[in-house]
Amino acid sequence: MNRDMRIAIVGAGFSGIGTAIALRDAGFTDVTILEKAQDLGGVWHYNTYPGAACDVPSYLYSYSYEQRKDWSRPCSPQDEILGYLHGVAARHGVDRLIRYGVEITAAAWDDEGATWTLTDASGGTIEADALVLACGQLHRPRIPDLPGREDFGGHSFHSAEWDHAHDLRGERVAVVGTGASAVQFVPPVAEQAAHLDVYQRTAPYIAPRWNPRYPRAVRALIRWMPGVQAARRMGMTLFMESFITGLTRFPPLRWAQSLWATLFMRLQVRDPEFRARIWPDYPFGCKRILFSSYYLPALQRPNVELVTDRIDRITERGIVTADGREREVDTIIYGTGFEAHAFMAPMAVSGADGVDLQSAWSGGARAHLGITVAGFPNLFLLYGPNTNLGVGSIIVMIEAQAGYVVSALQHLRRTGAPALDVRPEVQAASDAEMQRRLQHSIWTACQSWYREADGRIVNNWPGYMKEYVDATRALDPSEYRLVRGRRDREPAGAAQ
Repeated sequence: MNRDMRIAIVGAGFSGIGTAIALRDAGFTDVTILEKAQDLGGVWHYNTYPGAACDVPSYLYSYSYEQRKDWSRPCSPQDEILGYLHGVAARHGVDRLIRYGVEITAAAWDDEGATWTLTDASGGTIEADALVLACGQLHRPRIPDLPGREDFGGHSFHSAEWDHAHDLRGERVAVVGTGASAVQFVPPVAEQAAHLDVYQRTAPYIAPRWNPRYPRAVRALIRWMPGVQAARRMGMTLFMESFITGLTRFPPLRWAQSLWATLFMRLQVRDPEFRARIWPDYPFGCKRILFSSYYLPALQRPNVELVTDRIDRITERGIVTADGREREVDTIIYGTGFEAHAFMAPMAVSGADGVDLQSAWSGGARAHLGITVAGFPNLFLLYGPNTNLGVGSIIVMIEAQAGYVVSALQHLRRTGAPALDVRPEVQAASDAEMQRRLQHSIWTACQSWYREADGRIVNNWPGYMKEYVDATRALDPSEYRLVRGRRDREPAGAAQ
């Protein structure tokens, strides 16, 4: 290939920005980021609800090569994280690579020319030699298909599409869902609303997170004392890796972690009857562990009612539960999470011989190291299947994946081949080993968004962050075959 490789990245969140930086640093100059929104940030652009913040301390939830030492508090709020990402993109010059307002609806591999053709919502097309899908796992809001939802006469919205123009003060508000977003926005909403109903289907485990602002002396220490930031990152990494040990391979450690959350919840909820209603009926860690020191106190405010009866239907005036009671409300907020198993959907992706990716994933999403899919040459997934963490910083995983993409494309540059494709037997073997390891984890003990209906775990990585970093440090050429296009399709054997 005489010209520079054309690389298209779909998505301008942490994954897309980080991959673009890694590619540019490696000397790839023809890089384009396609973003459907009018701003970068991904999940941190869309999720602007009151109280939005990261569960992971910002000194770890940030690129290792772009350490900010003036965060306002350990777990930074949404606006600070978005501002950080803007600053990083500008400093590395990748903000100039972004085309905003471009929603990719289809991506098709051309066997003849060994290229990808991307189609946007307006019908325009973009051609690329390599395609990086950095859409993430949590980008499509999920609103339950409740009977009568369209009949509701009040106002409603999803937490990822927060309507800041709508004033909740003095209103009767219903929150449907008690997941990671809800535990953050329920406390401020409870302070504004005249009355708040919180509809809980499954009670979460709650661990403490006070998250106060850093005192001036601490900020000065972090900024000026050499080694403090590195020590904090290392300490938090070891703490989170120990959590993973408990969730995946050493139950006694998980029992100790469970005791920590249990004592905290018992201290925050003293009433035995109410405690029984907020207590999870599944093992600790089986579903996502949530961190908040304000959620459980908010549920016990006099203007808040926790509703544990199943929602039967929505009416013009409110919500009817299975016991037949109708609670009238002015606004419904859906804190019901995302379509975590859809990955790239509704984008239609077709690979070699026109095979559709969703068809290839009919038995559950799978990819080698969560990055490459057999039959889809030069396609790379960021934050793909089985790369989520039960506890940890996804930025660590994203940096590793970006480095792996660079390693793959550097290999193509050295060999002169236009494309590479992971061998099906390699993908099958790595997937089987991963699922075998996951069977020993706590995540098999209940149904959650980590799993398909048949029980297959499609979201979580079964080991440590360091383990993943080591596994993705460099592409192994023997795991891939080189693809030279239909006109010159004879595979070149192992990608040597």
